[in-house]
Amino acid sequence: MNPNAPLAERLRPRNLDQYIGQEHILGKNKPLRRAIEANLIPSMILWGPPGVGKTTLALMMAELTKRQFYSLSAISAGVKDLREVLARPSGLFPPVLFIDEIHRFNKSQQDSLLGAVEKGQVTLIGATTENPSFEVNSALLSRCQVYILESFGKAELDNLLNRALKEDVILKEKPIRVESADSLFRISGGDGRKLLNLLELVVNAQFGQAEVVISDDLVEDVVQKNLARYDKSGEQHYDIISAFIKSIRGSDPNAALYWMARMIMAGEDPNFIARRLLILASEDIGNANPTAMIMANACMEAVKKVGYPECRIILSQTAIYLATSPKSNASYVAIANAMALAENTSHLPVPVDLRNAPTKLMKEIGYGKNYKYSHDFDGNFAKQNFLPDELKGQKIFDPGNNARENEIRRSLQNWWKDWYEY
Repeated sequence: MNPNAPLAERLRPRNLDQYIGQEHILGKNKPLRRAIEANLIPSMILWGPPGVGKTTLALMMAELTKRQFYSLSAISAGVKDLREVLARPSGLFPPVLFIDEIHRFNKSQQDSLLGAVEKGQVTLIGATTENPSFEVNSALLSRCQVYILESFGKAELDNLLNRALKEDVILKEKPIRVESADSLFRISGGDGRKLLNLLELVVNAQFGQAEVVISDDLVEDVVQKNLARYDKSGEQHYDIISAFIKSIRGSDPNAALYWMARMIMAGEDPNFIARRLLILASEDIGNANPTAMIMANACMEAVKKVGYPECRIILSQTAIYLATSPKSNASYVAIANAMALAENTSHLPVPVDLRNAPTKLMKEIGYGKNYKYSHDFDGNFAKQNFLPDELKGQKIFDPGNNARENEIRRSLQNWWKDWYEY
């Protein structure tokens, strides 16, 4: 063990008994634990927030099953890197290919994994902080198990703290007294890595003292002195972009501009900020103000052309516009509802009236026979069922309560009265 490595690395567990948390998938007789113990680990996606052990779990599974371990980051790796790994010879069992932040791979990059995963050439373990239903393409997702990792609660954080103080090669030799750990737990926010990083900062801040005392006041003082740090690939990156998005969603342009300024001062990629604004324009505003999407898309294109420092003005204008726009997550909720419904009803056939009839035989057996062409009717509307017969009348989209979507609601009520309740 390298004593110069960060505490989180020194304390990385080597077996299932040392691993803290995730009892719902790794507890006794739980499916993933049984798979590891039987050396039958499937390709999988580990979905969870930062600092809950996704990378650690992948490493541990490879070690416990005695498999080769290859690691790529989707931030920097491309198809060429994937092909190089897939071309390497494997042993008795397929190697583990760990891809961190797999949601950052585009469709073609994800597609390049399909053949190797399907043939068992590699055991893919993808880690993501984003919902894989939206960020991982369905073909790859269907070939992987999805395991959800949860943030640490107080019991897990306390367990991790005690383990660090008693087992770490450096900390166990120091006279450390914990007066209070409440601030450690609160600031870590369920993130184990953040807890260990903060613990190490607090201990180092008392270098040379006869006794190291961990107290709430000391922890908060250390945090204040380190607030200006911003790691574009670490926790601060996720925390600040989260605060930025939530401020816009909450219609507070002041807070949004503050968090954006923090990112700009730290050298955050302006394209990353612009992409998140574009996503938010659809997810949190949507049809309450359709112009928001146009504005955010124009911002993203302008940022690519202009760059820093001038693009900060464009980002500011867009953030203010989005923060002060009416809000609706109706489109976000609607697609989530639709995908949940589709997952359970994908066996249902397309109604015959809606089917395409490019051949004579298809026309003869009735494909498209009773379809009503909307433009042939008054108001360009003809009431007919567009869902599988078993789902007739199943409402998926519910407009938000704002001026623009209330207009949509009135149109839907007029068209679909007696079919859907709006």
